[in-house]
Amino acid sequence: MNFLKSVLGPACTITVELEGQDQRETIEITNQEGKTEKLPIYIGNEPIKGTVSIKLENNTKKIEHTGIKVILVGTIRSTSGNVFDFLNVAKELETGPGELKESKTYSFEFDNVERQHESYNGINIFLNYYIKVSIIRNLTTNITKQVEFWVRTYNQAPESNTNIKMEVGIEDCLHIEFEYNKSKYHLKDVIIGKIYFLLVRLKIKSMNISLIKRETTGSGLDMYNENKTLSKFEIMDGAPVKGEAIPVRLFLGGFDLTPTYKDVHSKFSVSYILNLVLVDEDDRRYFKQREIFLWRKSDKSIKAYTKQFLEEEPKPEN
Repeated sequence: MNFLKSVLGPACTITVELEGQDQRETIEITNQEGKTEKLPIYIGNEPIKGTVSIKLENNTKKIEHTGIKVILVGTIRSTSGNVFDFLNVAKELETGPGELKESKTYSFEFDNVERQHESYNGINIFLNYYIKVSIIRNLTTNITKQVEFWVRTYNQAPESNTNIKMEVGIEDCLHIEFEYNKSKYHLKDVIIGKIYFLLVRLKIKSMNISLIKRETTGSGLDMYNENKTLSKFEIMDGAPVKGEAIPVRLFLGGFDLTPTYKDVHSKFSVSYILNLVLVDEDDRRYFKQREIFLWRKSDKSIKAYTKQFLEEEPKPEN
């Protein structure tokens, strides 16, 4: 699929070519219309360069305009139809009023434009970036073309990363402590924990842990939460005894995760929650939730981390 070319009306064809697009890493996403497409990935505030070609159709002698612009746009859209532009940087390709009497190609470059948020396609909210070309006309509809690209942002490891302790307890019946090795994880990290049974006078039938993604949109009375369980697995089947400790490991690399988003332009947030659930013999459920913070680590750092984490094969002795 050529996502960088389309015909926009009978007057002309606009083509946007991003520099180095054939060599750039891509991501396959499902857009708001439910269609799958591949988008080029840009890291952080990496410069975006390319060309805009406007080809007049055979039956078009000229296009009158009041200006031709190429615009770098960042938008937040909701499934309810609300649209908010948080980024809009324009460059003039032609000033107007004027006439385009022949096909023409323009170069453009957006450098040092802050893109502080990663692209995000969620359940009810979408944060997307586009290169948009607009031929502005007074007496008729503008001719436009837009090309989406995907933004990723790598972060440094958090300076502070304390462990997490959770307690599940019922007075004189049950006391359990769940300890995680830290509270902030990169997207390919491993959550390591341990469950301690300090008091067990209930007959516990099973215990499971799940990773939940929570997308929050709106604010105040209009706030809405949408939860999606990404993983759920049983960590115990049968009754534990006092003093027992159960180790837990959850590998995050196998899930489709994004970094944590905190109140992005007062439009949405994305958080991740570890949910511990115990079920007794009467099918009563006891649970405890704790939010964790996720961040994106560079691929090079991930490879070094994986090499350190995995046990290396012993070298044969000479």
